[in-house]
Amino acid sequence: MIQHKAIVYFPSIAFLFVCSSLYAQPPADTTSKKKIIILNAERLNYQKIDSAEFQSAAGNVKIRQDSTLFYTDSVVLNKTKNTLEAFGHVHINDNDSIHTYSDYLRYFGNEKKAYLKGNVKLTDGKGTLTTPDLDYDLNTHIGIYTKNGKVVSEKTVLTSKEGYYYGETKDVYFKKDVVLVNPDYTITTDTLLFNTYTNVATFTVPTIINSGDKKKIFTSDGYYDLAKKKAYFGKRPHIEDSTTMLDADIVASNDSTRDSEASGHVIYRDTAQGVTIIANNLKSKGEESSLLATQKPVMIIKQDKDSTFLAADTLFSGRLSTLKKFRNIPAILDSLPATDPVVLSDSARAKQDSARDRFVEAYRNVKIFSDSLQAVGDSLFYSSEDSAFRLFKDPVVWSRESQISGDTIYLFTLNKKPKRMYVFENALSVEKVGPEYYNQVKGRTINGYFTNGELDSVRAKGNAESIYYAQDDSSKFISANRATSDVIDMYFRERQADKVVFRSNVIGTAYPMRQANPFEMRLRSFKWLVDRRPKTKYELFGN
Repeated sequence: MIQHKAIVYFPSIAFLFVCSSLYAQPPADTTSKKKIIILNAERLNYQKIDSAEFQSAAGNVKIRQDSTLFYTDSVVLNKTKNTLEAFGHVHINDNDSIHTYSDYLRYFGNEKKAYLKGNVKLTDGKGTLTTPDLDYDLNTHIGIYTKNGKVVSEKTVLTSKEGYYYGETKDVYFKKDVVLVNPDYTITTDTLLFNTYTNVATFTVPTIINSGDKKKIFTSDGYYDLAKKKAYFGKRPHIEDSTTMLDADIVASNDSTRDSEASGHVIYRDTAQGVTIIANNLKSKGEESSLLATQKPVMIIKQDKDSTFLAADTLFSGRLSTLKKFRNIPAILDSLPATDPVVLSDSARAKQDSARDRFVEAYRNVKIFSDSLQAVGDSLFYSSEDSAFRLFKDPVVWSRESQISGDTIYLFTLNKKPKRMYVFENALSVEKVGPEYYNQVKGRTINGYFTNGELDSVRAKGNAESIYYAQDDSSKFISANRATSDVIDMYFRERQADKVVFRSNVIGTAYPMRQANPFEMRLRSFKWLVDRRPKTKYELFGN
């Protein structure tokens, strides 16, 4: 029941300020609760109901509490409870650092908590938040919205159903149906932390990042610095574009330089080239279009049924045109002897993706494995221009029961299958045909030819020598033949040596098997290097 009621109206503006002082200025006590003071208004009402005191003001209203200023069209102030309700063109100036606007405000002065409704806008000088409703704590400078909100920071726009703004750190914590859009990326997620000062977006839940170049990133951990265009993704992100895919435990990238680094169980796939790289570390330079794979890298070259696996301590791939600017790379086919047939025609090269401007280098402990061919060496160079693998420093190639070695080996491919092999200096071909029985062909150079990926024949030239075990129709050994010639051709059938042809200046001896000591039937520099031969593709991945 209302016991006392008093109403005072002051139409005079000058007198209003006097009364405002009398009624609104807090007593000089030691209380920690800062009183709300009306500093200016065109009209002011005072009302007392029981022990409660009320002030209402209208017209260019200005209010102060501590270092916070309030502006509004009209206000009702409960002086007893130190609360107010403001209506129309509400503006809160929080210590000149954060400005908040709305159509309506309900404010609790003792707790310094504001509840704003209608066209709410909050800005900190770096970003602007708009939302229908906002709860804002002026003590902690934390704002909360639960009915959809939008934050604009420079060229970045973020929207979500719920959000938590932290004025001290300039962080906004977005939740539910979060979308970030800027000229470079669109990010969709359920939870996102964004700093309006640094323009850094932090990811803590499954997130999808799309860019205009068909690049898509799936991650649940990490951050993206929109200002510096640097990113870090943890917890095994997946990255893909129109032709490539990347999976790794951690990925760091710089979009300004287009450089990136992936580490931890890295899997890189290039569907256009049919190539996969597996490593524990992979560095990419976008401007150079290069890849550096280390820590047990393996490259897989996809074929119809028989993929080729390449391993080394280090693998590097880049543009061949860039390499040619710094290194002289003569045409391999032009350097071969004129009598050797040119296997790779222009049309064949076109069919095997010769337009691809790529090369691959492998360093230390090179190993190659496919079902039909295996190889080892110290280093390797591959060019898509001639589709040739170049193996250096004690290289060895195996095809079924045949082993070929020399100082340097060039292995030409067609449609990703071996087509021709050229061995430089100290060339030796060995085929195991029985216990301690080896067919052998040696020369300064050896040319090997393949049919459907299988070794079909070899030609040795330059001081050519051979040891050949002849067999009858029942595959019984009948003689061991040792010979020299200018040129020696060995032909294979059903993966075994079938015949040997000597061309020019032939000198030879045939030994009956009972007179042939297999341990003496060895050419100079004979080596059977089965211990170096990769037995399975799994050996290439190491432990």
